[in-house]
Order: sequence, then structure tokens, then C-alpha cells
Amino acid sequence: MGRHVVLGLGNILNMDEGVGVHALKMLAAHLPDESDVEFIDGGTLGLNLLPLVEASSYLLLLDAVSAGREPGAVVELQRDEIPLYSGVKLSQHQATFQEVLGLASIRGKLPAALHLIGVQPADLSVGVGLSPVVAAAVPDVVARAVAKLSEWKLTSEA
Repeated sequence: MGRHVVLGLGNILNMDEGVGVHALKMLAAHLPDESDVEFIDGGTLGLNLLPLVEASSYLLLLDAVSAGREPGAVVELQRDEIPLYSGVKLSQHQATFQEVLGLASIRGKLPAALHLIGVQPADLSVGVGLSPVVAAAVPDVVARAVAKLSEWKLTSEA
């Protein structure tokens, strides 16, 4: 049985690029007693995350996603909808993480349960904190993450 991981991605020094990390912290605070779930700040570790991805049976990704939507829009992608290579860029650091997913897929080790919950960024400039519109979307990201973990039967919350 593999690891059950919620992975927050992004650079918290580039405003909304860090939304995945901020959402991860809020989710971990909301579910403090879920010992079967690991909450991991993946930051911008890129290829260094390959062993973690390949060791996971359940992997929930939280991130900024450039999906051409209005700023603050929450986007969910199922396993087969997530672009695995850098040809489709989700965010500034994502090209490297997409390559991680692509490599895991090629090696036959992409988690069967893989889901992405992201937010369309409004401001990717250098700075700390989230823009107001993206900050307002974080509770929705957390609620959707709780729902996905519940669907996967990894949490007692509904």
C-alpha cells in the first residue's frame, strides 16, 4: 500500500504562485487528526519529488493553474486530464513538476488516484501573500480537497 499524500506546490515568494502551499497549510489545520494522510509542502522541488510521486497510491495536488479562466477560479483535473509534459504549462514551476508526472507515467508508477485542485492566479509578481481574489478562493480549495479525500475514504469528514 502506497503513501496517501496531499502535495502543496508553488513559490510563496511569487504571490499567487504559492496558493498550493497556503491551501495545504489551511487543509492540514482543518484535518489535524488524519494520521493516514501526509501533508507535504513540495514548494518548487520539481524533479526531487519523483520518489514521492512514485511511492504514492493517492496523490492530491494543490497548485496555481494557468487555465485561461478568470482570476480566482478553482479548477479541478482528474488523473487523465492533467498534462504530463511541459508542452502545456500550468504555472511557472509546473513545467518541471509536469515532467515528474510524465516520468512517473513512463516508468509505470503514476498514482492510480491522482487529482489536481488549482486556482487561476491573478498576480505572479514577486511578493509574499496572495491577491485578494485568490485568497478568497482558498476555502473552496480546502472544501474540495476534503471532499476528494472523503471520496477516497482517507478522511472521516464529508
